Amino acid sequence: MTWSDRRVLVTGGASFIGSQLVEALVRRGACVRVVDDLSSGKLENIQARLDTGTVDFVRGDLREPGVARQIMQGMEIVFHLAADHGGRGYVDLHQAGPASNLFLDGLVFWEAHKAGVQKIVFASSGCVYPGFLQNEPDQELYLTEALVRAPHDADNMYGWAKLMGELTLQAYHREYGMSTASCRYFTVYGPGGVENHAVIAMIARAFVGQDPFEVWGDGAQVRNWTYIDDIVRGTILAAEKIDDGKAINLGTMERVRVLDAAQMVLDYTGHRAKIKLRPDMPTGPLNRVADNSLARQLLGWQPDVPFAQGLGRTIDWYFSTKDRCDVRKILDRMLTER
Repeated sequence: MTWSDRRVLVTGGASFIGSQLVEALVRRGACVRVVDDLSSGKLENIQARLDTGTVDFVRGDLREPGVARQIMQGMEIVFHLAADHGGRGYVDLHQAGPASNLFLDGLVFWEAHKAGVQKIVFASSGCVYPGFLQNEPDQELYLTEALVRAPHDADNMYGWAKLMGELTLQAYHREYGMSTASCRYFTVYGPGGVENHAVIAMIARAFVGQDPFEVWGDGAQVRNWTYIDDIVRGTILAAEKIDDGKAINLGTMERVRVLDAAQMVLDYTGHRAKIKLRPDMPTGPLNRVADNSLARQLLGWQPDVPFAQGLGRTIDWYFSTKDRCDVRKILDRMLTER
């Protein structure tokens, strides 16, 4: 697949991931349209492209009547990233907002089909994996795509909506012949990220000098944080190489305890503080790490940026661009909101 002059829609294209996907597509020569309601995305993320006229922007809520139909006209490929989403605090404490993704995704997929869109690439999540598999942090577990099967046990309403999105796109491929693919993102971080996700939250705590330095849960929970550049590259490769509705993991296979990540932040920033564990706060699964062998096999993709390197880049970006007074004002709210 060549991207030159391809008419591409990115829903949620002003978001952290969406805006960097937009930039990568523009650099490949695509003609990109962005739709975003700016409820969590920021226009400044794509402002440079808007100023040069290289991106078409539509502000709108895809759940509102007529918006999805309007923006689909003339599009060849859709990257669907728009969602009601947030970090662990939001996913655990809010169910009604993420539940609207069931409606949102169904509407986007239907209007894309009606408009003759050739392909949909869906931003799914590691939240589709059964929770009962992820309870033992000491187990060396790597989640393979085939583990998403009955009995399903997705992670809150957010995870259930992502799972239904994947299944819908598989049905569209079987019954309508539409080319579709789903990318299961695993805990994305990097420059441009926001404070409601764990890595940026930890960096923000160091930035404002929090002491004691709070870590949610007992710190033993295991994650595989994946750098934004690797996620964007994998998403584009999925668009190029997957047509049959297959869902594929985009995640590293590094097993990093939350407590160890927090210590890495403290060490890199030089912030000396006592760590305070908060088992009373939202924790999420205790053991969530991707197996990325299918992505290596089908896409030729593997993550280029190890966590220690990506964390340093992200800390440098955050400390050089943020204002401490501003971060102090928003941090508590962002930990549990969008």
